[in-house]
Amino acid sequence: MLKLKKREEMARIIAGLKKQGKTVAFANGCFDVLHVGHVRFLQGAKAKADVLVLGLNSDSSVRKLKGEGRPLINQRERAEILSAFEFVDYLVIFNEMTVDKTLRILRPTYHCKGTDYTKDTVPEKEIAKKLGIKIAIVGDAKNHSTRDVIKTIVEKYGK
Repeated sequence: MLKLKKREEMARIIAGLKKQGKTVAFANGCFDVLHVGHVRFLQGAKAKADVLVLGLNSDSSVRKLKGEGRPLINQRERAEILSAFEFVDYLVIFNEMTVDKTLRILRPTYHCKGTDYTKDTVPEKEIAKKLGIKIAIVGDAKNHSTRDVIKTIVEKYGK
């Protein structure tokens, strides 16, 4: 079952959950080629709150961030794969390069980032602070990278 919602609908759901006393974690990324680092990151985000909302970069956003060769898997299929994870409660797709706008709309309890960040290096730290959203650094301390997975595949099997 696809857990995909529009941001405005998700904002209403989050407001209702918060009224019930529930906490909401928001995590985001491209999730182009899934690896264990993604799983550990999302599990860590879910462990912070009652509900995990995952922000997924749109295909156009991934291209802007990663280059013309990406994404390798389109946003609909990435959303379907991520929806299969039981620890992901909802997904939203965003077109922007950062999640500032999405944070303004959703207003989760936590904004979760991976261990390649510190609370001081999170790009959205100012908007999170302004909105009263707590920053949480979660996941595996080992840095896993989609770029490294792609590099390994190219080295091993060629282009």
